[in-house]
Amino acid sequence: MEILVCMKQVPDDSVEIRLGTSGEPDLSQAEPQGNAFDTYALELATRFVEANGGTITVATVGTEADKVCLKNSLAVGAKNAAQIEGPEKADASVTAAFLAAGIKKIEADAGKQFDMVLCGRESTDYIGGEVGEILAEKLGLPFVTDVVEVTPGEGKVTLKKELETGYAMVEAALPCIMTISKPNYDPRYPSIKSKLAARRAVIPTIGKDALALGDGDADVKISHISYKEPPKRTAGVKIQEEDPEAALAKAFEVLAADKVL
Repeated sequence: MEILVCMKQVPDDSVEIRLGTSGEPDLSQAEPQGNAFDTYALELATRFVEANGGTITVATVGTEADKVCLKNSLAVGAKNAAQIEGPEKADASVTAAFLAAGIKKIEADAGKQFDMVLCGRESTDYIGGEVGEILAEKLGLPFVTDVVEVTPGEGKVTLKKELETGYAMVEAALPCIMTISKPNYDPRYPSIKSKLAARRAVIPTIGKDALALGDGDADVKISHISYKEPPKRTAGVKIQEEDPEAALAKAFEVLAADKVL
């Protein structure tokens, strides 16, 4: 089973990020790392390969600086990696177009097709949740969202799909594309040995000139005009009446004054 996991490098989401003087997010204190949902996808793929065999390749669209997340991925399960040269700023459509062209190039060079392409359900920086869907359309492959478990079959896979109300079991013919939600386990940590080996790895770059992009594929159609921080939370109203009936009456009075009731 040949599996491709699409990775995106994002700022550390555990760091509080505020807007800088330029009006752009200040990322100076946020170290680059792999997008959380993409790491879930990699862990799911790694467990699948450990149980059923296969090879995992990771790929990202971006610049030389985006290879950090690829090297981290090599330390926790991926065997191959490729950086697809792309613009520093891209919308979901451009990212998916470069991914699609890069995937075709990787497959052509290797002489074999990926059986499964896994994407995180969304990124933790822009939370768009669109790249997987657009990629499936561009590659013309079956597509399933919010997968948390994959079971192999003959020419197909059975997928456990997360719903708001529970789960659904669906089948998809191979090859297929899926987005991965949070499974009931966390991504593994690399060993010191695998981490050192990954740091020394030479990751190839697929240049833009080597990609068979269509007309308009590189044109950004959606751009961010400005950023605004969410409003600060205001202090609530403290009801100090000791009598329960008086406290309840006061609460309704406050709600009525704010036109909540």
